[in-house]
Amino acid sequence: AGGIAGTSVDLLFFPIDTIKTRLQSAQGFAQAGGFRGVYRGIGSVVVGSAPGAAVFFSTYEAMKKSLPLPSHLAPVNHMLSASVAEVAACLVRVPTEVIKTRTQTSVYGTMGQSSFKAAKLTLASDGWRGFYRGFGSTIMREIPFTSLQFPLYELLKSQLSKQLNRKPLYAHEAAVCGSIAGGVAAALTTPLDVLKTRVMLDLRVRTIRKPRLRDPSKQKLPSLPAHFKQIYVAEGVKALFAGVVPRTLWISAGGAVFLGVYEWAVHGLMSYS
Repeated sequence: AGGIAGTSVDLLFFPIDTIKTRLQSAQGFAQAGGFRGVYRGIGSVVVGSAPGAAVFFSTYEAMKKSLPLPSHLAPVNHMLSASVAEVAACLVRVPTEVIKTRTQTSVYGTMGQSSFKAAKLTLASDGWRGFYRGFGSTIMREIPFTSLQFPLYELLKSQLSKQLNRKPLYAHEAAVCGSIAGGVAAALTTPLDVLKTRVMLDLRVRTIRKPRLRDPSKQKLPSLPAHFKQIYVAEGVKALFAGVVPRTLWISAGGAVFLGVYEWAVHGLMSYS
């Protein structure tokens, strides 16, 4: 069910994600590709979306049921469960995010126009560790995002169930709750998303004429706090909220599909069991 939900969202809203990523990139929206080739990098999503979403939901549901917390601490249960699930899912998700982000913004130029070519270049330049560039910043984004989204989602579902005097909710009703929860969480965590994007794209040194690949043996990458401060000092608060509109629209709409399809798939599978 989680795999179906995750793949549905990632494929349906991929162009919005591409626009958001290009807005957040250091080279600027136009140089990163503008509105051209908005499906560039979709191959990595096809490969990694379903496994990542399946790992998240299987871990989330298992943790939610097994944590020994009383019912009045349900929001804490949901936050802890979702956080652990995100860490587990990022083991699958981050490599595909790295390839997707670099392909979307054409950081490898004509050499890395496809996901497969970008993966080969990442392996050649950084080794296997390169696929986990930005793992820490992704966790920094996902845990606050999930800690906001899922408790709010569960709260909205609970309140709507009370209003309707019916449980479980229909898929479209859960979708509305998911849309609101996702949009709120997305807007508030945009600066962390910008940081994640910049770290994953931080493989080049800018020169006046053209970029060249960073030599990792000679140039040390800045720490996450230093990178965050660098963006703020050099580009201001506006840069930390780059892409907030497409990110909020994408995750708000995506949350409706993601959690709506998940509820539909779960209830459908349960009816056949």
